[in-house]
Amino acid sequence: MEIITKARGKISVSDDRLITIPEGLFGFEQFKKYALVDSDYEPFIWLQSCEDPNLAFLIVDPFLICNDYETDIDDASLKKIGITKPEDIIIMTIVTVPHDGSAITANFQGPLVINKKNHECMQAILTDNRWSTKVDIVQAMNMKGGC
Repeated sequence: MEIITKARGKISVSDDRLITIPEGLFGFEQFKKYALVDSDYEPFIWLQSCEDPNLAFLIVDPFLICNDYETDIDDASLKKIGITKPEDIIIMTIVTVPHDGSAITANFQGPLVINKKNHECMQAILTDNRWSTKVDIVQAMNMKGGC
């Protein structure tokens, strides 16, 4: 499939890199179709809207930042995107890169949960007060993977 991206213009994306977010992301509920696009800076990935070329989110695997990160998401929520086994789950977090040069952060309180098998996704909201919407990535990694 060809899509127009914010960062790279028109690109071709394979079907296995397309995901659907049936309920949308918080604040962006009207956008349901996205593509996972490699960024120039590993391990970051672009979550690019297929419906609006100007809408893209930088995402990252939170376990690369914080090895003691935990997500406690109820089974009823997971079933909405067809997840029945833990091994079918990919967890990612949205990254914020401020324009003012302040800390680059990841939203550990609102992770993305992707079903590997059907490519459906949801954004969960964790109630565990250990996790913040603004985890400083550099600081967390300097703590040797702990948060």
